[in-house]
Parts: sequence; structure tokens; C-alpha cells
Amino acid sequence: MGRIAFRDLHGLVLLDKPLGLSSNQALQAARRLFRAAKGGHTGALDPLATGLLPLCFGEGTKIAGQLLGSRKAYLAECRLGTTTTTADLEGEVIAERAVPELSDTLIEAALQPFRGRIAQVPPVYSAIKQGGEALYLKARRGETVEVPAREVEIHRLELVAREGNRLVLRVECGSGTYIRSLAVDIGEALGCGAHLCSLRRLWVEPFLEPQMVTLEQIEQAAGQGDTRLLALMRPVGEGLAHLPAVPLDAVASQALSRGQRVQLDPSVAPVGRCAAYGDDGALLALAECDAQGWLRVLRGFNLPPPLPLIEAGRPPS
Repeated sequence: MGRIAFRDLHGLVLLDKPLGLSSNQALQAARRLFRAAKGGHTGALDPLATGLLPLCFGEGTKIAGQLLGSRKAYLAECRLGTTTTTADLEGEVIAERAVPELSDTLIEAALQPFRGRIAQVPPVYSAIKQGGEALYLKARRGETVEVPAREVEIHRLELVAREGNRLVLRVECGSGTYIRSLAVDIGEALGCGAHLCSLRRLWVEPFLEPQMVTLEQIEQAAGQGDTRLLALMRPVGEGLAHLPAVPLDAVASQALSRGQRVQLDPSVAPVGRCAAYGDDGALLALAECDAQGWLRVLRGFNLPPPLPLIEAGRPPS
């Protein structure tokens, strides 16, 4: 196989990450198929997890941080009665305990304290860095690792199904939440311990009903030419669809593209983060507007002219 001729591509791909691949492995596989020169993902999924992994290419990588901090939803399956070193199926069994007779009422009582703002201790086997090194590397060497608790937010936590010693939970949470830790903590609340059996990410804000594509679909499209392949890529602006869209005239577009502040009518300007669009409909910047109507650039975009298959951004309404 010859060397891949990578190219500048700008957009987002809503990948359905397969089981068994790390997020970076999935990203690199997709990047090679698209032949994209630059790419990144927006929040890692463990190899044992599947589901939505937004991939960012080219100028799209500038909103990776915005998506990384977004609200997310998962479907998590937990096995009660067994705890493991990694809090999931990959680890060695630490302890096995009898599972008490449980009712939906008892389970609901155990779930209630984990809703809202909670303190959570991340897993020892995680990519969190301590002293410049990932915790899982220290843990694999057998070092004692102390992980401080941190505050996370659980917006929704519901029992979806249960069969025997297995619970299926729907979790909607903020950035930085570890579902493995949540499974362990719920198991302790039920008095029997638990670990995570499977995890699927359902959505990442603003992609609440994502039309995901698989690596197999990308590979098939790549074999059918660029028309089919590039149709799988979403505009960069879709990653900012949950923010107010601010259309600008030609004068303001030029000023903002040079990094200058722009004065908007404060009576109609949205306060806070927004997506600024030029007079030609192209996405110019992730911006922020204050109460006086001053609009400033947080991240500017240098997108090429809109293409038939990949528009530069969502046209302002």
C-alpha cells in the first residue's frame, strides 16, 4: 500500500465507536479513510465502550474543547456482587459478595444520592495525569495511587431494566464524570459492590439525536469516491448549533475576522457564548458577547468557501 496523500478537510464526523478500539485508534482509522491532515476527538471512550465519538477535522478541531465540556448521555450495564481492579470487565476480581434481594424501590433509594452535584473519586485506572503521568501507568506498576475526589454533575440517573444481578442505567451527566466510578459507588450503596459490564454513549450536546456512522460505512463510502465519503462529514457549525447564531454584515465580518471587537445592538445581542457568521453565511468564530453588546472572538475559523457537500457553517437564521 502506498503512502496516504493527506489533505485539508474541515468538518465533523459523528462516529459510532466500535467495541475494542481506543478513541485514538478509532480517530486514526477514520482520519486515514478521509485522508484528513489534522484530526482530534472530543472526549475519550474506553475500548469496552461504544457509541457517539464526535471527530473533528481541520478547523473543526478548534471546537473540540467546547464539545469536550458538553453534557453527555450513556446507557450503562452494571453487574452487582463483583468488584474489579479497573471497575469494569477488564480488571481482576477484587471481591465477590452476595447480592441482597432488591426491589425497584430499594434501587431508586440507592440512586437518589447520586443525582445533582456529587463528589466522585475517579478510577485509579484512568488517563487522569498526576505528576505528568497517567494514573493507569502508575497503577499497572503496582504503585499506590491516591486519587482525590472531584465534583461532577449527574443531570439524570434512571433504572432502565434489571435482570438477575445486572442493572441497566441511563445516565446524563456533565464533563469529567466517570461512569465506572458511578457503577462502583451504586454497588456500594446497595451493599454488594458492582462493576461496569458495558457502556454506550447515546449523545453529546448539541448532537442529541445523532446520525452516527460506523468505520465500516466510512470505509465503504471511501471505496465509492469522494462524493459519497464527504457526504458523511458534518459542517463545523453544527458543533455550535446549541449556541445563539449571530449574523454579521460585511463591515462587522471583516472586523471580527481580523480579531477586532464588534459592537452589536445590546437590546437584541445574546449575552454569553455564540456562533458568529459572516455576511456570506460562513462560520467566522466562536465568540462571546457582553451585556453592552461588545462581541469578541474566542476561537476564529479560517474555513474555505462553502462546498456543495461540506458547508462552512450553519447559515444564520
